[in-house]
Amino acid sequence: MRSKVKERQSQKGGFIQQELDNAGGALELQRSDLAQRFNCVPSQINYVMSTRFSPEHGYIVESRRGGGGYIRITRVQVDRQTLLMHVINSVGDTLDSRSARAIAQNLVDGEAVSHELGQALLSATGPRALQAAPPECRDALRAAIFKQILIHSV
Repeated sequence: MRSKVKERQSQKGGFIQQELDNAGGALELQRSDLAQRFNCVPSQINYVMSTRFSPEHGYIVESRRGGGGYIRITRVQVDRQTLLMHVINSVGDTLDSRSARAIAQNLVDGEAVSHELGQALLSATGPRALQAAPPECRDALRAAIFKQILIHSV
């Protein structure tokens, strides 16, 4: 049985996907309206956006915070190399374990990388692989390894 949180996240993703389809692939939404509609805090909306509407899934998301803040979602078709380069450039200097897992899973789900490469990414950047590194260095090391593996797969 799915938890209420997962069910609510699924409703958000489904609603947004339907609205995107109705709008022809480009949509602008008010974050506060979405939060009110789904009876949640805006950070939950951000979570749905980052997991369901990521570049790895074929979307570009622009966001403006603050009063009158909005989220603009555009569906795009990009080739594998462009997608991987976007991911490499968006990782930054640090990458936590949870984000690495999410990105790797999104890449596998979107068929940008093979299941085997996804597993290699997770193995090379997981807690066991990095346990010898000082804790304060692990996220930077994880980002560097993750990006290097992707660079060599392009």
